[in-house]
Amino acid sequence: MKRTSAHIVREYGPFPGVDGVHGVTYDGQQVWFASGDKLNALDPASGKTVRSLDVAAHAGTAFDGKHLFQIAENKIQKLDPKTGRVLAIIPAPGNGGDSGLAWAEGTLWVGHYRERKIYQVDPENGAVLRTIESNRFVTGVTWVEGELWHATWEADESELRRLDPSTGQVLESIEMPAGIGVSGLESNGKDQFFCGGGKSGKVRAVRRPKRDAA
Repeated sequence: MKRTSAHIVREYGPFPGVDGVHGVTYDGQQVWFASGDKLNALDPASGKTVRSLDVAAHAGTAFDGKHLFQIAENKIQKLDPKTGRVLAIIPAPGNGGDSGLAWAEGTLWVGHYRERKIYQVDPENGAVLRTIESNRFVTGVTWVEGELWHATWEADESELRRLDPSTGQVLESIEMPAGIGVSGLESNGKDQFFCGGGKSGKVRAVRRPKRDAA
């Protein structure tokens, strides 16, 4: 397994009125982060929040190219990002123990914290299509260029891990500095991860390791 230390490119926050950062997603322009009773849109260039939606936002957040998805207690809400209106609700597979959320391959991928699992979920009805086992607590989940990554946070140690999606084997680990935890996780689709910082109230951009040319 390849191990590297995290290169933190930039820190955002803490933000006014935000006690903690949970789920994180990226819509191609703005970073959205969940903060309990709001979903906030962050401009990664200026570092400022540009708007917020008044919705329950307790854990993972995802974006499918058109809609936001947000874990709220034991359900997943599908939201209109322009208005914050809830368009649909499906059950969350962990029934309240869910953490990370990602969109890939036309489905949702849900991290279950204490069960150390990642579920692939049908976004129409919440049916579990697949289960991937991890050997660490699962916080954020993201896919980037065919790679499945999840964040873990146990005690004061946190890392980003790339898994083989068919076996759950850890292929790569990026270790965060001591005392810096990762709650939500999302990639920008190329060279960076956006990491929720839990009770620090921060979002951090972490460099994704370069791939060797084929």
